[in-house]
Amino acid sequence: METMPLTPPFGPELVVTADERRVLEEFLDFYRRIIVTKLHEVPDADAKRRLVPSETTLAGVLRHMSVVERNWFQHHLAGQPTPAGDSDGGWSVEHTTMAELLEDYSRECARSRATAAGYDLDDTGTHDQLGQVSLRWIYVHMIDETARHAGHIDILRELTDGSTGAW
Repeated sequence: METMPLTPPFGPELVVTADERRVLEEFLDFYRRIIVTKLHEVPDADAKRRLVPSETTLAGVLRHMSVVERNWFQHHLAGQPTPAGDSDGGWSVEHTTMAELLEDYSRECARSRATAAGYDLDDTGTHDQLGQVSLRWIYVHMIDETARHAGHIDILRELTDGSTGAW
């Protein structure tokens, strides 16, 4: 996945009159690119350093986002089994590098796009607690989840090296 350009217009600004699906896809991809851009070239040691009382780290948030992509698009929407390694929610990062984590996240985002392309917004998948969930709902949930964690990454990045801003 590519990093963000430093000047507008960005994806969401280019689709202000597009159809619903294109708007949802562009907003989700916008926040996905912010995550990649904020974490591009962060050294492994910095990415794994705990800066808050919880076990949240830059690397952990990135791995968690890969798990979230797999969970919603591959498991809940497409009905594939959850990989055994995802049971911790994705926070364990001691045996991986940022390059591997960024590659995994980019690959999972591409898989999510490819999977979603085979469904209409009203098509549903199954969630254990929620029951049937539409692709439309999954997109909105993923925009929320990805934007929220992009904000966490922004704060952790500022605490790491003083870098501020959305990208």
